[in-house]
Amino acid sequence: MSEHLLVVEDLEVQYEVRTPDGRQVARAVDGVNLHVDRGETLALVGESGSGKTSTANAVMRLVEPTGGRIVFEGRDLVALSGRELRAMRPRFQMIFQDPFESLDPRRTVLDTVIEPLNIHGIGADRAEREALALKALERAGLTPPARIGARYTHQLSGGQRQRVAIASAMILEPALVVADEPVSMLDVSLRAGILTLMAEMRDRLGAGYLFITHDLSLAWMFADRVAVMYLGRIVEEGTSAEVIDSPAHPYTQALVSVIPVPDTGGARERIVLTGESPSPLDIPPGCRFHPRCPLYRELGEPERCRTEDPELLPLLSSGTARRAACHESH
Repeated sequence: MSEHLLVVEDLEVQYEVRTPDGRQVARAVDGVNLHVDRGETLALVGESGSGKTSTANAVMRLVEPTGGRIVFEGRDLVALSGRELRAMRPRFQMIFQDPFESLDPRRTVLDTVIEPLNIHGIGADRAEREALALKALERAGLTPPARIGARYTHQLSGGQRQRVAIASAMILEPALVVADEPVSMLDVSLRAGILTLMAEMRDRLGAGYLFITHDLSLAWMFADRVAVMYLGRIVEEGTSAEVIDSPAHPYTQALVSVIPVPDTGGARERIVLTGESPSPLDIPPGCRFHPRCPLYRELGEPERCRTEDPELLPLLSSGTARRAACHESH
């Protein structure tokens, strides 16, 4: 088997935060390990504040990791800087959550899509770059491309803006795409079209996707594998079908319990988590999920859950590469 396209090892991202008690350190990403293969989509799922966007930004080197390695196509991005990092950037691109904020309203659509070509010196002249940009717009479903290209982004709908953002990211034909909640700002009626476009481009290029979302049902539809994140850590990982059909971690079970069920005569029992997710400024000892864990209370609040931090380990009963970080899952 070929090497993984992306390997993240023991990734840490910490932020210094000013509080009434002075400066404190928020452990936003606290030892994350994951991989993405060529042509596959890994969905990173979790609540707001779980650390998934910080993980995405670290992979893109938009924030500096505090520790760990980010190995992309065999090279550790953390060790690169300056010219070496710029030379690698066409190979990994990002689609941001909000097309209203990520696109420059002063540029025409055509200039927006041409900009990555200008930055990386692709194309012999303006005419060649325009031809590439028009082709990218057409592939993104923005037709006729010349007419759309002449507009400014404020003249487009939300769905059209996100298609422009996708065209701008994919024009460089990257091997890795990090998509941070790419459809969360769009009307439900537009989401399927955007996801279909992203899947078509992934398949055409053989690219790997790191797909960030808070919506487990969306991950189930779009991703090959799912990694569930809670308070800076991955607590469960497996194929989309495995994670949805038989979640092993109590946190994943709670997320799955609120996914709508088609009218088949049955319904899931909804699991309501108590309290708010703890702050990354003050991560609980032991299992970081235990203050909200229904299983912890059901089992009589075992001391092990309060004192021992569970590792993300393979599930022996699975027979696959599935993993979970729960004392009671092994």
